[in-house]
Formats: sequence, C-alpha cells, structure tokens
Amino acid sequence: MLDRTGREAMKGKLVNVEDYRRLAAKTLPRIIFDFLEGGAEDEKGLVHNRDVFDQWRFTPHRLVDVSERNISTRLFGKNWSAPFAIAPTGFNGALWPGGDIKLAKAAASANIPFILSTASNASIEDVARCAEGEKWFQLYVVQQQLAEQLVMRALNAGYTTLIVTVDVGVNGNRERDRRNQFSLPLKITPSLLMSGCCHPAWSMRFLQNGMPQLANFVSAESGSLEAQAAVMSRQMDAGFNPNSLKRIREMWPHKLLVKGIIRPEDAELCVACGVDGVILSNHGGRQLDGNLSPLETLADVAARIDSPVLADSGFRRGSDIVKALCLGADMVLLGRATLYGLAARGLRGVDEVIALLKSEVDCTLAQIGCPAVDDLSAAYLQRMS
Repeated sequence: MLDRTGREAMKGKLVNVEDYRRLAAKTLPRIIFDFLEGGAEDEKGLVHNRDVFDQWRFTPHRLVDVSERNISTRLFGKNWSAPFAIAPTGFNGALWPGGDIKLAKAAASANIPFILSTASNASIEDVARCAEGEKWFQLYVVQQQLAEQLVMRALNAGYTTLIVTVDVGVNGNRERDRRNQFSLPLKITPSLLMSGCCHPAWSMRFLQNGMPQLANFVSAESGSLEAQAAVMSRQMDAGFNPNSLKRIREMWPHKLLVKGIIRPEDAELCVACGVDGVILSNHGGRQLDGNLSPLETLADVAARIDSPVLADSGFRRGSDIVKALCLGADMVLLGRATLYGLAARGLRGVDEVIALLKSEVDCTLAQIGCPAVDDLSAAYLQRMS
C-alpha cells in the first residue's frame, strides 16, 4: 500500500524541486526543517541566491538540430551522466535515517559525484563500504591534527577527491537555529515532542534508528564531544591560510578543490597553492547575509584560472544549472534540492529529484537550440540591466 507521499507522487503533485520542498516541510518537525532551510540573519542571501538567476535570460539559437541531446560531461578524466553533483551537507540523518548513504547510493546509480561532509552522520568508512561509485570528501579544518586524521581516513577509504571548505572561519548567525536551540545531540524539548507528535512518520523513523551523531568523530582516533560541538557550531580554524592549504596539498595525492571562494583573486591564490579547481559558493546563504552569489563572479573566475570551476548555492531548476554552465562552470553542486527529496521520500525521493533535474537540463538544451552541454557558452545568455 502506498504511503501518503507515494499517493501524492502518483497524483502527479511532485513535478519540480519546489514540490519536494513543500512535502519536506510537511514531513519534518519544524526544528529540523528550519535547520535544512534556514540561512544567516535576515536570510536576504537565500532570496538573492534564487533571484540572481533572473539577471540572465536565454537567447535561443534556432534552425539547430536538437533531435539528439547529450547532457553528460567530463571532469577530472571521468565521464559523468549529468553536469551536477551532490554537495556536501551535514546532519542528513535527521532528515531520514542513513541519509548520507542514501545520497551516496543515489549518486552512484545516477553516475554523478557524491561529496561526503565532515559533519555527516555516517562515517567516511561506512559510506565507502555501503555505496558504490566515486566518492569525494569535504574537509572542515577544526584543528590541524584532526584535519590530518580525516584526510588520511578518506585516502585509505578510497575517496578520489578532497574538498577543503574555507568560508567558515566563524559560524554564520543562523537565527532560526538559535531560536530553536538546535544542537547535537538533539535536545528532547516539549516543543520537539509536540512537533514529533504532529509528524508521526518522522518520529517513528527517528525512534527506530536512534539519535544521529557526527559519525566521523565517534572513533578511538577522533572521538571527542568538543570536536563534535566545534563542527556543529562551525568553530573552524580561523587561522587557516595559504600555508595551511599547502600542507594539505602535500598530504593529499589526488584531486584537491577549495570550496567557499567568491573573488577571482582568491581563486588564483588557490591555484597558486596547487589545488586542482575551486568551488564558488556562499554556503547556500548560511554564513554571511548580503554575500554575492557565485553566479555573479563565475564568468570572471572562469576567465582568470585554467582549472575547473564548480559552483553551488541556490540551484533548483535545470535551467539554473544550464545558466551556470553557460557562464563558465564545469559542474554545479546541489545541496538543498536533493535534501528536499531525501526528507520527503528517502532514497526514492533523491532518485526522483536527480531524474527530474536531468530531464529539465535536457529540456532546456532543446529549448535554447544547443545539442550538448559541452557546447554551452555565454552566447546563449543575455544579462538584463
């Protein structure tokens, strides 16, 4: 028998990412949805991340044969079935039990990269064992010795790409989380209990699977409540600098990316330190309210460095992804979009969101008269004044 979410899907209600967002809001207790959805301070950055896509409009080419289209792309010597990946996100076990592993499995099935967060609820090793496909690891540098342990664990577990996040010198002022007293472990407060009663399916899954933990810190080598608290509050190494990045470069023999870049000169500095590419990001509007969107500096960064440029923050449509590719992105990272699918319908929801966005990318290519992702360029866009 279909559950309520299954019946809604059968009725054709889940036709875009926004539909999954609305279903996630109904499925999760308020404190959990606020953690997923919230941004810094007045959350103007969240709005800007979406509004910025309207600054560019398509200029379609006509009389082009688009009877066959190719949305696959090649990055770091590997062919991927779509020009997007699943971004690193933390505390996914609060959305659905085993959330990190479900995201990794969905990515493997779709032949797109999956990036595991330092703040995951499944360990580096467990994700490597339970999910096939290529896996990348995102590193928060809380302190140097702990960072080195995590890097070596990822290397030993077979991760192929390391991503160092550099935009969390201090935690963003996330007022929703402060009002909700969101923390790890979750505090069983009267408001959470009441919200749980109103969301029985989530509560049952939570009771059956236990309290999510930051699994990468529950081990003999790195088990520390202080480390877990530091990651949850984004108390990172505020002294991280180019020399710190070079030390990680020396440790990591595979592809290395830096995430959290906005300025072109910072991208150039990262390349000078030996990284293989950068990820333009404003942390989904969760760190600094009033920050530029990656889309606004993407073309400049792509013109300044020869290394791959990836981007995240605010992508909800296939047309959003295509616009970023036109402006010079080699790949886009999806954060909340796939998390809405996870929160709404578990693994099935992630699969559906990935398939949906693949379809939207393909449709956009056809509509603008471009037969392949690799043929996209700024010639397909016009910036509005």
